Amino acid sequence: MILLDPELEPDPALAVAAARQPAASGPLKNLRIPSTRTLGRFLSKAQAAAGLRGQVTVLLCTDATIRNLNRRFRGKDRATDVLSFPSTNPAPNPEKIAGDLAISVETAREQAVEQGHSLGVELRVLILHGLLHLAGYNHEADAGKMQRREQQLRVRFGLPQGLIERAAPERAKTRRRVR
Repeated sequence: MILLDPELEPDPALAVAAARQPAASGPLKNLRIPSTRTLGRFLSKAQAAAGLRGQVTVLLCTDATIRNLNRRFRGKDRATDVLSFPSTNPAPNPEKIAGDLAISVETAREQAVEQGHSLGVELRVLILHGLLHLAGYNHEADAGKMQRREQQLRVRFGLPQGLIERAAPERAKTRRRVR
């Protein structure tokens, strides 16, 4: 199920995103939020491909909302792109709810511009990444297992570079500076 944060403007400040886009990258990609129906269909397909059973709710929200969630649940006072909240309910039938995702549309728009693709593509990348976290993967501690699975599924769905690969060059730069 896809939910929209009531504070979220459907297409705020597209001019700001366009101003940040390098001139050489061509025309501005579509930065509108896809329909909840379209995203819901992708969510169902990606969830099945990831082998994750149970209901997943995705909240598309603002940077302010995700920052609040990040501070409240992770102790990190900053906005981020996607947060995953696996179900911890020991109900009689735990497969009914797999967990929840929160995705900042504002951050996703910026990342879409940086990566040169549409907001819809970026939201799919973030949904897939979040679903893998709900399925129990942890790229910070699994020796590349999540990265390999994410790559397989991105290829299957025709998605570009994922979050883990994007972060790898940044981590390498940091390691080189520290040495």
